[in-house]
Amino acid sequence: MAGADFLQLDPAQAPPGNLTAWLAEAVRDAVSDGRLGPGARLPATRVLADQLGCSRGVVVDAYRRLTDEGLLSGRHGGGTTVRSAWAPLPTSEAQQADAETHPARAAATPVRSGAQPARAGGTADGVHERPAPPSGLADAMLPDLTGHDAPGTDLIDLSPGLPDLSAFPRAAWARAERAALAGLASSELGYGDPRGLPALREALAGWLARTRGLRAHPDDILVVTGVSQGLTLLARALDAQGRNRIGFEDPGSFGAREHLRRWGMEPVPVPVDQDGLDVAALAGTGVDAVLVTPAHQFPTGVVLAPDRRRELVAWARAAPSSGPEGVPGRLVIEDDYDAEHRYDRPPVPALRALAPDHVVHLGSVSKSLAPAIRIGWLLAPAALQAGLVEARYWTDLASPALPQLALAHFITSGGFERHLRQVRRRHRARRDALLAALTAHLPGGTAHGVAAGLHLLVTFPGIDDADVALRAGEDGVRVQPLSAHRMGAGPPGLVIGYAANTPDRLHEAVQRIARHVGSAR
Repeated sequence: MAGADFLQLDPAQAPPGNLTAWLAEAVRDAVSDGRLGPGARLPATRVLADQLGCSRGVVVDAYRRLTDEGLLSGRHGGGTTVRSAWAPLPTSEAQQADAETHPARAAATPVRSGAQPARAGGTADGVHERPAPPSGLADAMLPDLTGHDAPGTDLIDLSPGLPDLSAFPRAAWARAERAALAGLASSELGYGDPRGLPALREALAGWLARTRGLRAHPDDILVVTGVSQGLTLLARALDAQGRNRIGFEDPGSFGAREHLRRWGMEPVPVPVDQDGLDVAALAGTGVDAVLVTPAHQFPTGVVLAPDRRRELVAWARAAPSSGPEGVPGRLVIEDDYDAEHRYDRPPVPALRALAPDHVVHLGSVSKSLAPAIRIGWLLAPAALQAGLVEARYWTDLASPALPQLALAHFITSGGFERHLRQVRRRHRARRDALLAALTAHLPGGTAHGVAAGLHLLVTFPGIDDADVALRAGEDGVRVQPLSAHRMGAGPPGLVIGYAANTPDRLHEAVQRIARHVGSAR
């Protein structure tokens, strides 16, 4: 792993021969600006050294320096934590610029030696008071609400976005639930705050600051049941403002696109290339809102390039705010898709860190823990927060309290971080197994987005990807065609999820798919 999610540390940015001082300064800055609050737990020295690719002594020396300065406190068996008081500084233009890094681009990886990567694009702070209370195969990708869509035992489901549910940390989660119940007052068994319970919002504020570079007060966080509910609330808010057209990555998630359509929004295609969303093309659409997946674009897997990040923020800031509340004239909705799943590239900070007044940040634990937890979060510009909280209240009053308290304990105890380290190793092994199977059975394809995520995009010249997917389905393999995620024209391919299947099942699935690729040319 090239770098650590903790403070988005990338050792390539350290001065030669001075890694200890660089690490100490990074932690010192995070304590100073509030990303690391009092009591925040730092990674174990062995873990951080492994992630940074350095000796444990480097991390030990950095922690010791900060302990001597009075910033950190450590005790045997209790880990290293922050001692200093949390006094976040106001966000300035310079601090926002510091949030931008130079992410490695998820380069296409040829399955066959000499294969040329195909371009995957097409022609994809304040505190508020609590308010008073396509056709064909694409159609088959929609959920079956009758409950008959449960996969059979002989079906190999390669749908993208499916996590490894067998890796769910049952014992650790049970301990977190017991701890939550043990400390639960009877008064906390009511409906709760529609923003989410304070304990979870505080835990999420610390987690997002440490791992995604986001500085936010807990009252800026709205707990939702997942990214889908966040999109629903945002679609309703945009519609109330008279905005019913939204820029949408092309190719982009079929599910998210249909979700927006069902709430009255018109997705407007914006092409994606090897650098991510084409911001110049976005500017030509006339829309004033756009949904993006900058950390790991779905389905191509590319990372939004530094220049594109700056261009997108400039596009958002170019339109003046309106109304007495200062509603942003343009809005970027950041779906932080697959940000926690990376294997071979440095971490990428969240886009919202660059422009909190113009970017909505959405995330969830559906891919990192399990969809059954039904917990996500939404951070919106201050002018939108009260309206979104009110809409959340009238949707279903509030999220269930017990899962929120369990997740808060799971985060603050360090259990979430340990779980992520374990599943990354499993996912990486399964990704490698899928690449090996593709090399053996589909050497004519080109794999994209291999450095992160839970899926690969594999492009093949001259195939009918919808026909391949239909035939593979008849052969017991569920796989999605790239064309189903497009609104415009573009090269064909298959979007193959790998996290939910063992290496031998992945090998068998690719063998079956290979039977149908040749006949679909």
